[in-house]
Amino acid sequence: MLYRDFATQEAIDREYDPMRGRDPAALLADWQARSQAARERCRVSASIAFGPTLAERMDIYHAESENAPLHLFFHGGYWRSLGHREFGFVAEGLVRSGISVAVVNYALCPTVAFGELVRQARAAVAWAYRHGVELGVDGSRLSVSGHSAGGHLAAMLLATDWLGQYGLPDDLLEGVLCVSGLYDLRPFPWSWLQPKLQLSGRDVADYSPLFLPCRVPAPVQLVAGGEESSEFDRQMRAHAEHLESQGIAVGAELLSGDDHFTILDHYAPSGRFVQRIAAFHGA
Repeated sequence: MLYRDFATQEAIDREYDPMRGRDPAALLADWQARSQAARERCRVSASIAFGPTLAERMDIYHAESENAPLHLFFHGGYWRSLGHREFGFVAEGLVRSGISVAVVNYALCPTVAFGELVRQARAAVAWAYRHGVELGVDGSRLSVSGHSAGGHLAAMLLATDWLGQYGLPDDLLEGVLCVSGLYDLRPFPWSWLQPKLQLSGRDVADYSPLFLPCRVPAPVQLVAGGEESSEFDRQMRAHAEHLESQGIAVGAELLSGDDHFTILDHYAPSGRFVQRIAAFHGA
């Protein structure tokens, strides 16, 4: 077997290719249009640099009040496609709820090694914590979410030694939401993604949240769509058990009727994810 009970690449690909049956061009055009509309309705500080490379940028969607909490969103794209400009639409509901939002960009495989994506995600959080005053937000009140590959990056933030590596408090996050995330990287070296990801055995061990200790004592919400393949549900539940075994307050929920992409509609004003993120900040 290549991975668990999967004997062939084709079997793994079927479970881990959520774009099957979807029109990628139509999906992307919809996200771009919705994101442009959100930028027109919100006050946005565009392409703020949080690191030295061109990829390390974030768009800040400002809540009306100064010193608002800041939520960082990490986009999907299976670590090898898309960028922050396609995902501005996730910010508007949170902004209306009084939470500023940083939609984070990061470099993509294979232009950089897989570990560099994780480093950049961590750098974005560290930078936001330290530069909240400049951004007009409360950098000590951070929460994080991510979708798909971004859900993996959000989970990796929980496995970060913030004090030892960054000199920051381990409780710097008030909550983490992982949407359709991937927590066990073992299937991907055998999948259609490997030519782009170029994952090594060391990468799989170092960057699979399912096998790493959780160092951040924040509440965690894991969600997946009921119309996604069974592997997304299985990975979600396995990671929930992993976090619970370490005393983390975690919820795992399969959202009936949602696929890998419609699940993002819960970021809409008054949506399920907006309410959960607001709850992280006591709202």
